[in-house]
Amino acid sequence: MSASPTPSKSSQPEKLSSSSDRDEKRVEAVVESPIDKEDVDGELLTPDRRPAAELRLKRKLDMRLMPTMILIYLLNYIDRVAPSAARLQGLEADLGLSDIQYEAILALVYALYCPAQIPSNMALNKLPRPSIFIGTCVVLWGLTSLLTGVTHNFAGIALCRLFIGLPEAAFYPGAVYLISRWYTKKELSLRGAILYFGLLVSNAFGSLIAAGILSNMNGMLGIQAWRWLFYIEGAITMSVGFLAMWSLPDFPHNTRWLSPAERRLAQVRLAEDAGEADEDSLAESFMEGMRMALRDPKTYFLALLSFSQLLGLSFVNFFPTLTATLGFPTTATLLMAAPPWIFAALMCCLNAWHADKTGERFFHVTWWTWGTILGYIIALSTTNVGARYFSLFIMASGYASFALVMVWTSNAIPRPPAKRAAAIGLVNGFGNLGNLVGSFVWKANWGPDYHQSMGIALSSMVFATCMSLIIRWLIIRDNKKLAEAEEKWLHGAERERIEEAARLEGITFEEALEKKKGFRLLY
Repeated sequence: MSASPTPSKSSQPEKLSSSSDRDEKRVEAVVESPIDKEDVDGELLTPDRRPAAELRLKRKLDMRLMPTMILIYLLNYIDRVAPSAARLQGLEADLGLSDIQYEAILALVYALYCPAQIPSNMALNKLPRPSIFIGTCVVLWGLTSLLTGVTHNFAGIALCRLFIGLPEAAFYPGAVYLISRWYTKKELSLRGAILYFGLLVSNAFGSLIAAGILSNMNGMLGIQAWRWLFYIEGAITMSVGFLAMWSLPDFPHNTRWLSPAERRLAQVRLAEDAGEADEDSLAESFMEGMRMALRDPKTYFLALLSFSQLLGLSFVNFFPTLTATLGFPTTATLLMAAPPWIFAALMCCLNAWHADKTGERFFHVTWWTWGTILGYIIALSTTNVGARYFSLFIMASGYASFALVMVWTSNAIPRPPAKRAAAIGLVNGFGNLGNLVGSFVWKANWGPDYHQSMGIALSSMVFATCMSLIIRWLIIRDNKKLAEAEEKWLHGAERERIEEAARLEGITFEEALEKKKGFRLLY
């Protein structure tokens, strides 16, 4: 293998005369042998090799990062709905729980889960190995879930549900931030939806797994079926946590299972996408990222959007209970809870694929919110079993909307990474307070129709639509400001990232600046 020397910075012309000259300028090494682990830094940027290399890089990520994240998310939400499934098989009676105590154990998850997301995501931005951090958190919540099965009273299960929220806090906002460090803004929606696919499928398979355990393992080895549910799910989660330490990537500059050339290509892709390097400057510290996020009004409205959507979708933790109102036996109820989530998962991926294809965000978020509102109206208007079951399908499909909220956050607050990490943590952390409030909305004494619950949730979804409108207006305003303030990019941290993008791409600062001028936020 032979390589031509990388041109020195001083030898680069200030302007390139044509697109072919620009392509030649990006060539830092010409390699004649096939792509392998011995590639030198920069050789995959050549015009003849880059398209295939980029496809290969995305395929590697899609085959390792996405399946692992989906599996973890599936287990995350199986754990969330486990108390609801266990409730159908005697959890309340065995532990002597009152209705308010049962509602409390659902809410306690969010007591630490919500506030812990912000420091967790900010730390993730600075830690060198997110794969180890996320994997360790998965192992810890699996262990805590397993220990839930040995509890014998309210105090025991309350402590388990409280502390399980701490390691779980690292996962979803951390996953969104991690994929934002690897995929361009036009690739994020579909990947974010594929990630959320794990949540939606978990609601289907969580119910199916629960049905199998609760119907076949009661009394095995003298242990109640609901305890087996926590033992089995906890053990599987711990195993997947250890797998995640090996399979997840770290950051584009230090992932162990990529070659130097592939790592360089990964960095160049993101630099080209935004016209600047996806790196923090020396001045953009852990706390500076938080301050920048708090100074951006979009952070607050995105947080309110997330909160109102999750309150409107809070039926998720009570879905087996809602399905039980149709009047079928326990096993049939759990089996009937699966199809609405399979439908929602398909709609989620279709919606995200179209959002990436069009680059549009507002309508892809709001039209599924309107669908959920329609579902509540149907459920409030009739007691017909078929109509109410149909309403569960379109209510569940509302998650196709929420699946894009974190992606929209990443698109709307893209740089610097410290600010993006803090914003994602703030939006998701505050948003999950909607789940906490929702734990007390679906009261048992409001059943079997749950009209009051549905009225609260419907109002919350109307509020979510208003927040989406404001966010869209703010982004349009910010895009106008970007066009007006481009001269500021010649100084400070912004200049540092543009210079780094120029270095990665092998072009001049002036060319990188010109590309940066074409960058706009997605709305």
